Amino acid sequence: MTSNDEPFCSALAPHPCDHCFPSSRAADMPSYRLAALDQDFILGDSMRGVRFLLEYQKVEEALRDWGVLSTIVVFGSARVQAGQAGRSGFWYDEARKFGRLASEQGGALSRNGGKRVNVIATGGGPGIMEAANRGAHDACAPTIGFNITLPHEQVPNPYTTPELTFRFHYFAIRKMHLAMRASALVVFPGGFGTMDEMFEILTLRQTGKAPKVPIVLFDRTFWQDAINLDVFCENGMIESADRDLFAYADTAEDVWQTLLNQGLVRAQPD
Repeated sequence: MTSNDEPFCSALAPHPCDHCFPSSRAADMPSYRLAALDQDFILGDSMRGVRFLLEYQKVEEALRDWGVLSTIVVFGSARVQAGQAGRSGFWYDEARKFGRLASEQGGALSRNGGKRVNVIATGGGPGIMEAANRGAHDACAPTIGFNITLPHEQVPNPYTTPELTFRFHYFAIRKMHLAMRASALVVFPGGFGTMDEMFEILTLRQTGKAPKVPIVLFDRTFWQDAINLDVFCENGMIESADRDLFAYADTAEDVWQTLLNQGLVRAQPD
């Protein structure tokens, strides 16, 4: 094998040179691989844009095949567990109730022309994500898990529909799919990941880069303790009207009613 710094075949090099004789090794070389089957090539830096497209399109085609027109996205902590004492257990139970309520009444069960609306979608992991998917599963409705590859491997929760359980490498493409079909966003208490996803959608709404969709934060006390919006307003970082981009609710039933009050459209019964 030669490099750019070496002549292909130099008269100064000892002969016979390998390149001067017929070779049976060509078919074994990386250059001979079909580009689409060459993993070293596909996973190289120059193909990053292509990998973006592949991640986007694979999920897009699956959602279209299932007739998913819109989703209700539920964010929240992965650290909450079923049966946990105190507020954490309550959050899990209410997320599960909401997943079922929204699936039964929102249109995920509808087969109107093979199209479904308001399908519960989460990040696919444990905690609040599991609870919301579990509620949809209780209703025998399809439900989506947009998983992400992490240093500590995330295992999909067992309640997402297998054919709608996806895995992403790129956060950007995952966020795009979480946002682009969202007819509503429900944010349960969570940490950095939850806040990142919540502020992403709020920023899209604030800047007019996304359609107006209802956004509900679950547990007013938690969120008002966690984020002091008065400080943002007093220092001119946001407008007072930006507070109207979202509402609060404290039970699963309140979340659902608030979404309806803010314009969420339900599918007509079959």
